[in-house]
Amino acid sequence: MGKEKMRLLSTSCWCQSEGIRMNALIYGVMQLFLLLAIIRSCQGCPEKCACSSQTVKCQNQDLDAIPNFIPVNSKLLSITGNNISSINEDSFPSHLELLTDLDLSDNEMEAVEETVFHNLPNLERLDLSNNNIQTFSEKAFPDDNKLQVLNLSRSFHNHSSVKGILNVLENGNLLHLAVLDLSNNDLVLLPDDLFASLSNLVKLNLQNSSIISIPDGILTLPQLQDLDLRHNRLRNVPSTSLIEFNLKSDLHIRLVGNPWRCDCSIDDLLVWLKNSTQVTDMKNLTCADPERLRRQPLLQVEQSQLKCLGNMEGVLETSYVFLGLVLALIGVIFLLVLYLNRKGIKRWMYNIRDACRDHMEGYHYRYEINSDPRLANLSINSDV
Repeated sequence: MGKEKMRLLSTSCWCQSEGIRMNALIYGVMQLFLLLAIIRSCQGCPEKCACSSQTVKCQNQDLDAIPNFIPVNSKLLSITGNNISSINEDSFPSHLELLTDLDLSDNEMEAVEETVFHNLPNLERLDLSNNNIQTFSEKAFPDDNKLQVLNLSRSFHNHSSVKGILNVLENGNLLHLAVLDLSNNDLVLLPDDLFASLSNLVKLNLQNSSIISIPDGILTLPQLQDLDLRHNRLRNVPSTSLIEFNLKSDLHIRLVGNPWRCDCSIDDLLVWLKNSTQVTDMKNLTCADPERLRRQPLLQVEQSQLKCLGNMEGVLETSYVFLGLVLALIGVIFLLVLYLNRKGIKRWMYNIRDACRDHMEGYHYRYEINSDPRLANLSINSDV
């Protein structure tokens, strides 16, 4: 009986020790996984980059691709001044859930491909300025993206390359976008309702983009408060746009640096400027032409100074110019024909000269006969 109790007691002690060992093993494994997680989240800084806290900067390092092993706890990633020609889905292989700010400016970038930002679900601010983007996939952003600020200043150097970003703005599901910078690009003429899907857009910068007219639908954006149209090619603002401006009293507009044509067509704009406070730089707006009003502030131009040619006068002026061009063309063609036929014309002139000479000699002979009676009688007798 005593031996049985001893055996049961030893068995119980062994089971307890095994349980303790098992718990210790499990605890050790959990500690190992935790340690690995900590190491992964705080892994070393990528080569040629500088890291501090949750910020990674890789600037002016002549990189040709996004560095590998970006720490997963990064919130701000700045890769600027390099030679990264394109970015694609392999550029960000890790799921950087905490990343909110991404700066890829000044990288000579030419292509932004599909799904490139799909591993950055909480990206809020993206800077792609000072690049040379030729293609921009409308599927670059995830459908549920949270992008709020997009800087594309100086990124499109010819009008044909703008089409890609226009498709992104129309179909890229940028529902949270509040600030859009398209300044210093060759935009010229923007499609109507281009920004219609950007319902939360507050600030739009179109400065120095060669724009010749304000696109329709831009003023219907419900949240828009700041519109920068400085240094474009606007000659006038249509009356319909002025009416839309009046309906958005909280909208601030900048218009300086445009070549305003101060003739009778700008009358409505002058009246609106003198009665509105929405244009923050109205005192600096000046006439570009006609010559007599050049550099004169718009606010100082009187309606009596605004003149236009009548419709008929304009038509006649155009007709005179066209007629002058036609006559000049005919003259050039005539001179060319004379030059090409100079030898034949020369022979023709000689023949005319000889014929005239013979004709004149005949007249001279008859004159001599008629002036001398003796020769006249001789002539009569010879005729008989």
